[in-house]
Amino acid sequence: MTAQVGIVMGSDSDMAVMEKAGAVLDRFQISWEIEVMSAHRKPERVTEYAVGAVERGLKVIIAGAGLAAHLPGVIAAHTILPVIGVPLYNDALGGADALYSCVQMPPGVPVATVAIGGAKNAAVLATQIIGVDDEEIAERLEAYKRDLGEGLKL
Repeated sequence: MTAQVGIVMGSDSDMAVMEKAGAVLDRFQISWEIEVMSAHRKPERVTEYAVGAVERGLKVIIAGAGLAAHLPGVIAAHTILPVIGVPLYNDALGGADALYSCVQMPPGVPVATVAIGGAKNAAVLATQIIGVDDEEIAERLEAYKRDLGEGLKL
């Protein structure tokens, strides 16, 4: 099955947080792929991934950024797809630098951004974006929202 959501991160040390997005997407039966790529160490790989995303069938990209890395912004600069940034925690600044690098984008290059470490919410947002045009996904989201009111946790 062709992946609908791409999950990317700058370092394999971010995998434990970013895999949580995949678990949420599994719950909604949304196909996904996950890759490690650095906007600073391998910028050509990031560009190639972003430019080819539509052709590969992706609908949304979730990008994790640690430190002041600009992975979500670089991807957003090279694709028309929605990009959701997940700022990742670090000891030095607690993830505030990553948060700022995601939200302080120039006009015309938006990155939707969730809380520091918020990979689960990034997956829910990706699901909502896909659900706008997919009735089955929308129905799963409606059931999920009902369950949330009854204390269900992701």
